[in-house]
Order: sequence, then C-alpha cells, then structure tokens
Amino acid sequence: MAAALLCSLVVTESSMSMDLKILQNSQGLLKSDFLILLWPLSAHKVVSTLLNHLFHTNFKEMDAFRGRSQTTKGIWVAKCPTIHPFTLVMDMEGTDGKERGEDTAFEKQTTLFALAVADVVLINIWCHDIGREHASNKPLLNTVFQVMMRLFGPRKTTLIFVIRDKTKTPLENLESELRNDIQKIWASAPKPEAHKETPLSEFFNVEVVALSNYEEKEDAFKAEVAGMRQKFIHNELAGDRQAVVPASGFSLSLQEIWEKIKKNRDLDIPSIKVLVATVRCEEIANEKYSAFAANEELKVISVHPGFGKKLSSMIYTCISGYDEEATYYDEGVKSVKRKQLEEKLLQFVQPKFQDLLELKRSFTLDKFKEAFDKDLDGVIKGFSVTARNSTESFMAQFDEGCADAVIKQANWDTSKVRDKLRRDIEAHVASVHADKIKNHCEAKLRELLSGPVEALLKQANNMTWPTIRRRLREAESAFSGSAAAISGFEMDEQTKAKIDANLEKYVRRIVEDKAKEEARRVLKHMEERFKTKFSYDSNSIPRVWNRRENIGAIARTAHSSSLEVLSVMAVIRLDGDDDGHKIQATLNSALLDKDMSTTTNDLLASNTWEEVPSSKTLIIPLKCKELWEEFKENTKDIVSKAIAEQKANAPLQLPPWVIGCLIFVGYNAITRLIRNPLYLGVGVILVAFLLVTPLWCWFASLW
Repeated sequence: MAAALLCSLVVTESSMSMDLKILQNSQGLLKSDFLILLWPLSAHKVVSTLLNHLFHTNFKEMDAFRGRSQTTKGIWVAKCPTIHPFTLVMDMEGTDGKERGEDTAFEKQTTLFALAVADVVLINIWCHDIGREHASNKPLLNTVFQVMMRLFGPRKTTLIFVIRDKTKTPLENLESELRNDIQKIWASAPKPEAHKETPLSEFFNVEVVALSNYEEKEDAFKAEVAGMRQKFIHNELAGDRQAVVPASGFSLSLQEIWEKIKKNRDLDIPSIKVLVATVRCEEIANEKYSAFAANEELKVISVHPGFGKKLSSMIYTCISGYDEEATYYDEGVKSVKRKQLEEKLLQFVQPKFQDLLELKRSFTLDKFKEAFDKDLDGVIKGFSVTARNSTESFMAQFDEGCADAVIKQANWDTSKVRDKLRRDIEAHVASVHADKIKNHCEAKLRELLSGPVEALLKQANNMTWPTIRRRLREAESAFSGSAAAISGFEMDEQTKAKIDANLEKYVRRIVEDKAKEEARRVLKHMEERFKTKFSYDSNSIPRVWNRRENIGAIARTAHSSSLEVLSVMAVIRLDGDDDGHKIQATLNSALLDKDMSTTTNDLLASNTWEEVPSSKTLIIPLKCKELWEEFKENTKDIVSKAIAEQKANAPLQLPPWVIGCLIFVGYNAITRLIRNPLYLGVGVILVAFLLVTPLWCWFASLW
C-alpha cells in the first residue's frame, strides 16, 4: 500500500493556510475530489481508523489505553494514494469536543467550509444517537444549511451518513428515519427569497451506510469498509462537480471561501450558558425596573428636599437587588444587562430631574425679580452694583439647588439650565433698566416740553413751529448720552445709542401728540382768539362800541388772526423744512378773500395739502373749510351784539325837516315866549339843558 502524503490545513478563527506539496503530483487542472468527515469526538479513534482503512491514509489515531482526548485539532489533509482520479481526504476536528466547551462558532464554520468545498461529506453518527437532537448534529446542520443557502449557490454534494456500531434494527428503518430528519431540518431552516421553494435534492445527494463495531467485530468492519471503498474507486459517489477550479488556484479558492464564511455573523450563535444568562438576567432587570417605576415615592420626591440623595439611594437599591439575583450567571452577560438596567433607570428619572431643574430655575427667577425690584425701590442710582450683587447671589442659590438634585449614578450637565437662568436674569435686568431710564427721561421730557408746546400752539403765529423746533433740539441735547450716567449702569455703545435713539423718538412723539391733542380743540382756540382780538384792543382793554369803532375792520382782523390758528395747527412742522408754508395763503384766499375773488375753483376741495405728506397732516383742507363755517356761525352773535351796542351808544340827532316842522307848528308859542320875560327865562334854561346834555354825553364817550 502506497503511503499517503499528509499535510496540515491550518485553520484559525482569523485565517487559514495550506501546504501545497500534496498538489505537486496532481494530474489535470480540475478541482480534486474531497472527502470531509464530521464526527463526535468520543468516537475519534474509530473515525481516524475508518479514514485510514477506507482511503489508506495515515491520520493520527487516538490511543484508547491513554484515555479519551482530542486527537485532531483543526483540519488535516491527506492524498488518497490508491484511488484515481486525484483525491484529497480531510480529517476534521470533532463537533462536540470538551476542549472548546460551549463555544460552537468554530465547529459551525468548519462544517460550512466542508459543505462548501467537498464533493463527498461523510457524517459519522452513532446508531443509538439516531432520533436525538444534539447528539445527531441536528441544530448544527440547521444553522449550516441556513447560511449555506445565503452564501453559496446550489451544487450537488453527496452526504454519506455513516451509522456506527449498528444494531439489530434494520438498515431500512434507520435510513428512513435519518432521511426524514434531514428533510425536516431542510424544511425548517430559514431560506432566502431565491431558495424559498428549492428542494434538498438541488443541494445534496443523501446516502446512508452502516458499519459494525470496530473493536468487537473487526473483520466485519473491514469487510464493510472495503465495500464502501469500491464506490470511491469507481467514482460512484461524487456530486455534479460544478464550478471546478484549476489546481493552481485551488489554495486561493479555499482561502476566499473561508474568508466569506468568517465574515458571516449568523454562525456566531452563543452558548447555552450565555443564552440562559441573557434570558434570565433580562428578566431580573425588567422585574427590578418595573418595581422601581411603580414606586409611589417617585410621584412626590421631586417636590421634597434631598431629591438627588433620595433618588440615588433608590437606584442603588434597585441595582444591588439585580446584582444579588444575577450573581451566578455569566459575568459578561450580567455586566451588560446591569449597564442596560442602569441606563433605563436613569432614562426614567431624567425627565423628573429636568422638571426639577426647570422648577428651580423658575422659582429662582421669580425670587430674583421680587428682590431686585425691592432693592431698587424706585432709585436708579447705583443700578449696576445692585444688579451685579443680586445676580451673583441668586445664581449661587440656584447652584446649591442643583447640587441637591444631582443623582450620583448620572453625569448630567446642568449648564444649559444654568445658562438659561442667567440669560433670563440678564434680560430682566436689561428690561428693568430700560424701563427706569425710559420712565425717568420721559417724565423729565414731558415736564420740559408739554407745557411750553401747548402754550406755543395756543399762541399760534408764524414763530410757533420755529420756536417748538428750537425747544426740541434743546431737549434732545440735554438728554443725549445721559442715560448711562443717570442710572450708573455700564452699557455698551450699541445700547447707549439705542436708548438715545428711543429718547429722540419720544421727544418728537411728545410734540406730535400734543399737536394732535390741540388740533382736536382747534375750534375752541379759534373762538378764544377771535374773542380776544375782537373784544379787546391792543392794550388788552375791553372795547366800548361807539361811533368811532369800525366793527367791520376789527372783525376782519380778528377773523384773520383766528385763521392763523387754524393754519398753524393744520400741519406738523418738526423737520425744519417748508412743509405747510403755503397753507396760510391758501386759507386766506379760500376763506377770507372768497367774496372778492372771481375764481370759481374751490381751493379746499381736497383731502391733502399740496407738498405735505399725510403723516404730517393734522387737519385736512375739507375739514378746515367745515371748521371755518362752524367758527363763523359761532362768532356771528358776538359781532351782532357789538353792532347793537354801538347803536345804543350813539347821540339823538333830528333830521332838518323835523326841525322845520317844529318851528312852523310852534311859531305862535315861540313869539309868546319871547314877549313874556318869565317864559323867556324858563325857555332859555330848558333849551340850554337839552343842548348841553347830549354834548356832555358825547364828550364823555370820547374820554
């Protein structure tokens, strides 16, 4: 018997390498036949013996006299010296050895590797393990089938189930049960969409053989193995041998297949110990979390002092309870679930923590506002010092409250809430400062402008608006840049400029509001102006309406002066321009001179003044016309009374024809009076009285 050339196929969890000496004498370029064996380690001696008898290889066999232990580690490859064509045999590490414990990832990877590269796979199974779940490698095959369908396409591989130590049970019965189990495994394995309906026969040919016990029936065992060997010699068991590769690329092909298998994480199924620990630790963690969440103390703890200390204690108690119950489970799983439990607990209490911080922020802000307003007490001197001291004091109080709320197990940042509180405090300080500056300056400006502007508008003349503009500039100059000095509060240039701009607007608003107020009373002002000009002379002495007073001229002058009041109040003139300079002339032409005018055009039939924007208009032209008509109606009685009084004060004057008639009728009486000295004296006295009395009244009126 020719000696088999033996080499190692070094397979680790991260890489693989292969000694290619066995391929040096290979004939042809096609991929070699492969025979892969999966077996329980407890039968390793007979497995190596089976391979050596079947293929005349020299794999290392277990020495039964030295005890049962692992003989093959990893994968070993040998050339079958007496079978043609060129055939390689792989001897693989067992799938249930004690050396790897419960770590089954490597055995799944090597099993999938065997199914992917071999044409024939021998699966060693004890006769008494048929029908069992784990001893017959059912879970292993389920996982391998599932991944194989996803990673590799269909190719016919022959699966030979070698039943070891056969019993009296007929082979037909054993074969039927095995085929049913394989079919069930295939049907239950999750399949990708492309292979949902693919049958087992597309991937595998299933064969079943039975062998006698090697130690008890050695001759029968060798005879049965010899029969199996004939099938390999005649190449009756090889699959469809699709996707073959040249011998020169065979090593690279194996490495690529191994890398593909290594990258698939579905084979890394945890051990039973880890699975149990995962399930049980998760149950314990859920129980502890539920009990913690249902604790009635959590409903009221946020309003009690010592929030952080109390909650830290409750979390510690919960986690300690978990540690106690999960003591005997896998340390890695226990630690992971412990961390997850702690994270869930902290996520549960974090909203309460945030609510407490927000409550403390709101409470601190309200207290600051109350104390700050009380400290100022209406005084704005030293505002900056008061604001700084109050801010630092209440920020320190908030920090103390945050320290009381801190949870030991958490590392939550309170800086965002703290920064928000500081911004709110600074905003309130700025608001109070602006209000105090505004109130102080506005009060001074009202005192400085309101009275004088009102008086100037009532005195309406051609110097009213120039005088108002001058006072406006004086007020702006007096308060410009003085806000910071008034309050003692440090301000940047932008804030100062803003305050000054607001004060300038307020100064204008005072004048505009006062002008609008007086414009609403313009009719009253016009009537007062008319009464003053008509009833009093230039020395403010009441007029006596005698024959020397020209009531018409006086009334016209008074009307003109009253119309000037209307002209001054019709338009705001604060910008120093010529807005409204034509209004006086327009009103005179339309109202005073209309009787002498020959034009039929109504100059006041409009809602706007020429070249005057509506924002500066107080009384539109149509309204001026209405006011003037109402004014004339209201002042008509004053003129009528003056005329009546003038007539009442005039001396009695008889017409000449009356005097002639009296002389003619009283001629006889006059003659008798002249002839009688007594009558003559009485007559002279009476005539003198009648003549002197009117003259005396006339002279008195001149005085």
